[in-house]
Amino acid sequence: MLRRFFSNLSSLTDIRRGFVGEWVVTFVFLLFGTTNILQAFVIPTGSMEGSLLVGDHVLVDRLTYSPSGSVSGHLLPYREIRRGDIIVFAYPLDIKITYVKRAIGIPGDHIRFVDKQLILNGQPAAEPYAVHLSGSVPYRDNFPSFASPDLRPRALEMLADHVVNGELVVPAGYIFAMGDNRDNSDDSRYWGLVPRDSIEGTPLVVYWSFDAPTEDLVNPNITVDHVTDMVLHFFSKTRWSRTMKLVHGYKLG
Repeated sequence: MLRRFFSNLSSLTDIRRGFVGEWVVTFVFLLFGTTNILQAFVIPTGSMEGSLLVGDHVLVDRLTYSPSGSVSGHLLPYREIRRGDIIVFAYPLDIKITYVKRAIGIPGDHIRFVDKQLILNGQPAAEPYAVHLSGSVPYRDNFPSFASPDLRPRALEMLADHVVNGELVVPAGYIFAMGDNRDNSDDSRYWGLVPRDSIEGTPLVVYWSFDAPTEDLVNPNITVDHVTDMVLHFFSKTRWSRTMKLVHGYKLG
């Protein structure tokens, strides 16, 4: 009888160990998946307005742009960045900050703007996602023809080294990125090119959208007021129509 009791106790212990082991493996997988495959990100500014709103909480696909190996390249959906993709990347002037913009030019592309119209590799390009909300600014609307006092050193270097016959020629290893909200976007026009190695992924889906001001979202420390606002106005300020909305790029050029 005692032998049977201890035998059953041993079996129960094995079951518990197996149960705990399964949950440990599951937890590790989820932790790995949410940091290496998918990553949550909130849109803090209106630079992508028209496509992504301030307060959109998105899941970023970190896998698509990862470098592929000889075997994994045939098994996993790796690919290079395409014109028109929405990209998430480390801000070149401060890599602790994450930006989201649209890839407009890839290596080898010739880019210029004439009165807000994108001329890509010598041809006018349709940009149905582009939004213009304010007046005309010569440099912004006729890039790279006009100089601007708002340019950072990296942008000045870009214009000095990579403009040929009035067009920006995107060099190898870099992407020219812009916000869809063209009149309210701090982008490659003002701080230069995006290094390919700094690109972290592409937004996949809006899993929640909450109508919050930019100042609440750019603060690295979530304020008590912001948390209170979310609790008290969760239902009224949640943009339900955007819940689980897929985020698509646009085939440009």
